[in-house]
This record gives sequence, structure tokens and C-alpha cells, in this order.
Amino acid sequence: MMLPTHALAGMALALPLLAVAPEYAPIAFVAGLLGGIFPDLDMYAGHRKTLHYPVYYSVFAVVATGVALLIPTAGTVAISVFLLAAALHSVTDIFGSGLELRPWEGNSNKAVYSHYHGTWIAPRKVLSYDGSPADLLLSVVLAVPLVYVLEGGLQWVVIGAVVVAGIYTALRRVLADLAPVVVGFLPSSVYPYVPARYLEDTAR
Repeated sequence: MMLPTHALAGMALALPLLAVAPEYAPIAFVAGLLGGIFPDLDMYAGHRKTLHYPVYYSVFAVVATGVALLIPTAGTVAISVFLLAAALHSVTDIFGSGLELRPWEGNSNKAVYSHYHGTWIAPRKVLSYDGSPADLLLSVVLAVPLVYVLEGGLQWVVIGAVVVAGIYTALRRVLADLAPVVVGFLPSSVYPYVPARYLEDTAR
């Protein structure tokens, strides 16, 4: 899934709090947003490995949620939702496509790295590749209830995420063709900082 979808999914985790603990909902929405985004901060530094922890995030999220249920405070709820969102991000990436420049080709057997198992988990390919029309549809579906219940800045964050998702979906295949061209103009000294999938495509 693309980053906007992950962000919206993380925020959606906070929706039940509106019914059971509305006083914690605002900080939970922010925590869900940040937790949904956080794993992808490794985009250019070991993507889907450096900050993706499908096992550990899940375990810590269960523990944190238990603590939040026993000791509900703004802090415990925020930590719980953040970890739940990060776990959801890491796990759902497994059910998408592999880590490659053109994931619709289905040539990669690497979805997410499991630090617990010490190996890459193969993509299940249940969900479409990031930036696919199905991915965009999921973003819209997640955004509808969020736009309805939120207001102010967070509501605009949701709307902005959908706009970015739409633009990214429209340009997804073009960007895949453009990236290696841009990399080809870079000096070789920066190659160690460029994702391997871009370099492999440039070398074709």
C-alpha cells in the first residue's frame, strides 16, 4: 500500500475511541497517523527492513494496548495506537507486492524483512501494488468516515492524503520509468545512498 493509505489506516484505528473514550480520540488520531507513516521513513535506507517490524511491533502493540486498557491515559493510549498503526503497516505490506521498482511485474520475493525470523517474508499478493487503483479505492474508503467525524486540521490532513493518493496513482507507472533515468544522471559517489531497485533498473 502507498503511504497515504497506511496513514489513513492508522488514523482509522482510533475511530472506536469516539464511542468508548472520546476524550482520548484526538491524540489517538494523531498517534495513528504518525504510526502509519513511521515505518516508511526507511524509504531510502533499507526500505521495508530498517523500520519495518511485523513481529515486534505486533507484540509490543498487544502489550501496550493491554496497559492502555488497564491504565487509560493520553500517553498510554497514544503509544498503543502508534504501535498498532506501525504493526498494521508492516503486516499489510506482506500482503501486497514485492519490493521492486515495478511491483506489477511480480518479480520480487521480498515483501517485508522479519527481524525475528532473520529473513525476508515473501509477498502474498493479496492486495494490489502500491499506487494501484485498488489501493486508491482503499484510501477513499478509509477517508470517508474520517472526514465525517474529524474537523479542522486533521480533516484537512485526511483530504490532503486522498489528493496525494490520487496524484500518485495517476503517475505511478510514469514515476517507475522516470526514477532510473534520474538516477542515471547522478554521480556514482551517491549510489550507496540510492535504493538498490533503482540501480538494478538503471543497469539494464
